[in-house]
Formats: sequence, structure tokens, C-alpha cells
Amino acid sequence: MTGEASSPPPLPSSTLTLAPGVEAKAAPISGIASPEPWLFDLFAAHQAAAGIAVTPRSAMQCAPVRCAVQVIAEAVGQLPLHVYARGQDGAKDRDVDHPAYALLHDAANDWTPASVFREQITRDALLHGDGLAFIVRVDGRPFELARLNPEAVSITPDQMTGEPIYTLNAGSDARRVLARQDVLHIKAPSLDGIKGESPVRQAREAIALALVMEAHAARMFANGARPSGLLAFPSDVQPKAIENARAAWQAMNAGTKGGGTAVVAGGASYTPLSLTSVDAQFLELRKFAIEEIARIYRVPPMLLMDYGRATWANGEEMGRQFVSFTLMRWLKAWEGEVRLKLFTAEERATYFAEFLTDDLLRGDLASRMKAYSNAIAARILSPNEARAAENRQPYAGGDTFANPHTSTEAANV
Repeated sequence: MTGEASSPPPLPSSTLTLAPGVEAKAAPISGIASPEPWLFDLFAAHQAAAGIAVTPRSAMQCAPVRCAVQVIAEAVGQLPLHVYARGQDGAKDRDVDHPAYALLHDAANDWTPASVFREQITRDALLHGDGLAFIVRVDGRPFELARLNPEAVSITPDQMTGEPIYTLNAGSDARRVLARQDVLHIKAPSLDGIKGESPVRQAREAIALALVMEAHAARMFANGARPSGLLAFPSDVQPKAIENARAAWQAMNAGTKGGGTAVVAGGASYTPLSLTSVDAQFLELRKFAIEEIARIYRVPPMLLMDYGRATWANGEEMGRQFVSFTLMRWLKAWEGEVRLKLFTAEERATYFAEFLTDDLLRGDLASRMKAYSNAIAARILSPNEARAAENRQPYAGGDTFANPHTSTEAANV
């Protein structure tokens, strides 16, 4: 990484720059008629019809939401992100010397690996609607990327130009406006395109339903509350005897002692209870809640560990759908924002960042080798390029584009 500074400049006011033409004055306080979203979270005002407040933090306590958020955020974090330079012939080559390469591929700063940084910013966007990072620059070049708490930054459109204005609302830099070009902003889909809309807030009813059913199931099974059967006594049994029999039954069969041999006395009879239609409907509702959350984040239910309709035939297809219809949207958001904020206007004609999705789309070994063979025979790939895709060393003569099925020269190599 280039730069004269021996250590990155601090994030407080010595580094934060104001947007061009914006005076260093306090940002206007939102009126009561249009409060900021963080006020709803602060006072738990985003209540669903079920009567519980659904916030990004509480939503992550819902197993399907956590799984959906993590499967997207972890995929963005684990995929390699490289900086490329476009050559005169249109070919692209990795440029490891550009300062943005190390920030995106190695480490975003001294304490955060690049993969963890991308995962965290994407998780913020999936929960809060906005994933934000401050770009620390040295001599005008990107030097570090530091995450900003999305709850501590307000985003409003400029009344004249429509461009976003980023204002800090916490810490020593409270009410300070950040330069737009110094804020890396990954946002969820929204109507205005300036500030992302939180999927958690937009779909709070579906998430609340899942949370309520999880809490209900936990309460129901906490003490073995649902009876597995009924004890019937003769009508002339005294209440004290019934209470003693009940206590003895609970002591012998409740909780972790369930499943043993039941003993009844005093003329009592035991009648087991079967699964009712209400119980079956509860299970169906639990499955429906998982499907609803899968729709919110556009994640195949199989990736939420719901294998009810998964088969060997459609499992691989669901994986491809996840890459094409779910993950690609977030990857393009990252690539576009990196191009806009980490490259100068002159560099954008040559430099760009791109994720490698090959690992997520790799099929089984036989299919992969057949695809390589066809690509080499069609002179789309050279043997060494195919070996590089498999992390294997090149060999002499492997850079030749020749059909091994028709070329004797290639066959003798």
C-alpha cells in the first residue's frame, strides 16, 4: 500500500472532511413529523401486530433470519475480490500495486481482515438497510476502510442536487457532515435510492410471527407443559389425594424423566393424547414462517436448512439460483461502490474491482473436467489456464491454444 504516513490518521475530526460547499455547522434536527429511523428503535416503536418490537438486534434472534443474513453476508465475505487493470487489447490483469487491492483483498485496516470487513458491512445493509464505511486517505489515496455504525449516521438527500448527505450523530464528531466521496455505502433496495430500506422493518410482521411462534414453542416445552396423556380418577376421590397423585406423577414422569414406565394408583386410569390438528397446523405455520423469511431475503429455503422439498436433482440448481438471483445483486452493489469511491475519475477507465464466483458455481469433479476439456478443445482456455483454475502449477507448452484431439503437436507435448 502506498502512503507516507507510518500509521493511519485517527478517524475523529482531524480526518473527517466536509463535503464541498458544506459549512461546518450543526445538522438540522429531525422534526416530530418525520423522525429518524433510529428513534423508532430507541423507543421500540416499530411494533408488529403481534405486540413485539422488531429491530435488527431482535430479528437476529430469529433462527431463519439469522441464517438468511449470514448465508448472504458470509458469501460476500468469503469470495475473493480483486482489482483489475484493463489492457489495450481488452484483456484484464490483476493489479496488486493499486492501494485499493490490499484494502479489498487483504486487510481493510490494521485490525480487520478484508473478508470480515465485507461480511460486516453486508450484514449491516441486510439488517439496517445501510452498510457504511469511512475511507481514510493519505495523499489523496485510499489508505484504510473503517466501519461506521449505521445507527449513528443519518442520510438525507440534498434539496438542490439530490446527492446523499452523511451526518454523524454520535461521539466527538456528532452533527458533523462527512464528504460523500469518503463514505463507502452499500445499501439495501429502497424507493428513493439514497438511503437503504431495512428489510427487517419492511417485513417486521413476518419476522414477528416467527419470533412469536418460537417463543410460544419454548414456553410450551419448557416444563413439558403439553400433556402427553390424561389421568382419570373416580368421582369420590378427595382433592388432596388428586393433588398428591399429580405431584407423584410429575416427579416420576415430567421433564427429563419422561419416557419411563408410568405407575398409577388409587383407581386412576391413563389415556394418552395423540397429535391434534391444532398441533399439526402449528408445525405448518412454523414452516410457512421460514418460507416467508426466505422470500424477504430471496434465499432458497434449502439454504435456510429447510430440506422439505430439496432433492438431489434440484439442490445444485438452487445453489445456482442463489448466486444468480440473490448474491449477484450484492456483489454488483459492492463492485459499483468500489469503482465510484476507491478509484479516481481518471482510473475508472482502466481499473475496476470484480468478485470471483467460480468456487460457488463449481460442479462435481467429472462435470468440471469435462467442461475444461471442451473449453481447451474449443481454444477458449489453454491447458495452463485450466490448471490455474484448479490451483495447479503450469507446465511448459501449456500456454498453447490447440485442440488436443486434432493437433499432433499438442498431443506430443
